[in-house]
Amino acid sequence: MSGLRVAFAGTPAFAREALAAIATAGHEVPLVLTQPDRPAGRGMKLQASPVKQFAAAHGLPVVQPRGLRLDGRFADDAAAARDALAAACPDVLVVAAYGLILPPWVLELPRFGCLNIHASLLPRWRGAAPIQRAIEAGDTLTGVTIMQMDAGLDTGDMLLAEAVPIGADDTAATLHDRLAALGARLVVHALHGLAAGTLVRTPQPADGVTYAHKIDKAEAAVDWHDDAARLERRARAFDPSPGLHADLGGETVKLWRAAVRSDAPPAPPGTVLAAGGGRLTVACGAGALDLLELQRPGGRRVGAPAFLQGRGVAVGNRLPGGD
Repeated sequence: MSGLRVAFAGTPAFAREALAAIATAGHEVPLVLTQPDRPAGRGMKLQASPVKQFAAAHGLPVVQPRGLRLDGRFADDAAAARDALAAACPDVLVVAAYGLILPPWVLELPRFGCLNIHASLLPRWRGAAPIQRAIEAGDTLTGVTIMQMDAGLDTGDMLLAEAVPIGADDTAATLHDRLAALGARLVVHALHGLAAGTLVRTPQPADGVTYAHKIDKAEAAVDWHDDAARLERRARAFDPSPGLHADLGGETVKLWRAAVRSDAPPAPPGTVLAAGGGRLTVACGAGALDLLELQRPGGRRVGAPAFLQGRGVAVGNRLPGGD
């Protein structure tokens, strides 16, 4: 068997990279599933997902069910998706950041089941936000796992995995791009092995399981009682979304880049220790942060010197979130 009939389910840019690689590798893609168009931008106009945009540009059939449970709220959508997937007769369904839980009927329909491209080294960081949680936790290594899907949450057997180092300056955006490229390459290797009958399934170990819970916007508000090192990691983990933010000078400001200062004098959390000479430093629960790149509402990202021009932030101020 040289090529496979590969149905695909995915939504964001991470998934688009994999779909493009699968199509380029010569596999037939008889059907693409992606999330419904969503309002986006200042005008809140409906916008197609990156996966749908790729599919439309390459003439690939697309379905966009709001749900896949045949007994759920969107049962009509699910039934239509089932009929479309059955008519596509896929050998396998590749899933990458799709955004809907696959019920048993989906997992069982393709003759080779469903393969998932997961952006971590399983069993660490099962769940919705593995890239962000790895950075936030201070991990120095992550990667991509190609997994045979089962009914659990990222619990299926591992087929392929490859590690990627996390740099000290990596953001969710930079790490995302490297993992998306790796996931695209690995899934093509997995499909080749599937066609050749050489893939080996390895059960996930019971030890080392962690969960990458979905990012809640409430987490993006700075609590200056946190350790400076943790806040610095959060700034990188939440870049580009939702963005770490704090009240500075009476307005909510995004904090995109920071550096830990371990030599700062002791002060109550949230105390401004420096606000001039090109530096903006705030005391934290442990250590302090030099705020290096900030963004005012409606503005662009700027360095601390530009941000401080004309701003009402002075040494000794106690910022909200540090009370």
